[in-house]
Amino acid sequence: MTRRRIIEIAAIAGLGGALITALVVPPERTQGDLARLLFVHVPSIWIAYLAFSVTLVTSALYLWKREMRWDRLAAASAEVGVFFTGATILIGMIWGKPTWGVWWTWDARLVLTAVLFFVYLGYLALRRSIIDPVARAHRSALFGVLAIIQIPIVHFSVVWWRTLHQQASILRPGPLQMDPPFRSAFLASVVAFTFVYVALVMRRMQLGRLEDEIEVRLASSHQEVAGAAVAPPRIEGAVDSV
Repeated sequence: MTRRRIIEIAAIAGLGGALITALVVPPERTQGDLARLLFVHVPSIWIAYLAFSVTLVTSALYLWKREMRWDRLAAASAEVGVFFTGATILIGMIWGKPTWGVWWTWDARLVLTAVLFFVYLGYLALRRSIIDPVARAHRSALFGVLAIIQIPIVHFSVVWWRTLHQQASILRPGPLQMDPPFRSAFLASVVAFTFVYVALVMRRMQLGRLEDEIEVRLASSHQEVAGAAVAPPRIEGAVDSV
């Protein structure tokens, strides 16, 4: 059994276990069953932080080593990070409607998370807009290194500004402020989502290698440009003038 297959099985098993744990934990004292959304919302933003941090590290490694495998890993991690950032925003809106009475409010944490989402969408768009693989990898690596500054701003926005959003649930000083059953379900979700992230990145890297091979084959095939065989209309038997 390959390592990728083991990771995928662990991800599926972890999601199953996290789902069961999230459903059997008692309702939260003030939010009731609505609080179960946090088992998806918080792990999603954790994976976004992790994914974009991996993009930072692998982008820096590409700038140092100039090896395309680091570029592929940076791109794969960024794609997964964008997905989980979008999931964070969507689940947050579903949670916010019954809690705050609105789907969206111009809260510092919400706005900065949306900015994070669109900046990394820009990273992916940049990659699509550059044909040359070396130039694409170089410019994307610079983007991936600079864009990481958003993560501490997003994370500590609930500390630096007045905000409707609750304080950070992860990466905070001191122990988690949760009752033991809720904490166990929360940690199970974080672990499961982490395995899902690793499995998705490994799959995306496999696709990235195939895409690179296709680009190399197309570049080396010396195929004629589309339309090259089209010529102006000529009378049959005519001779070119010198």
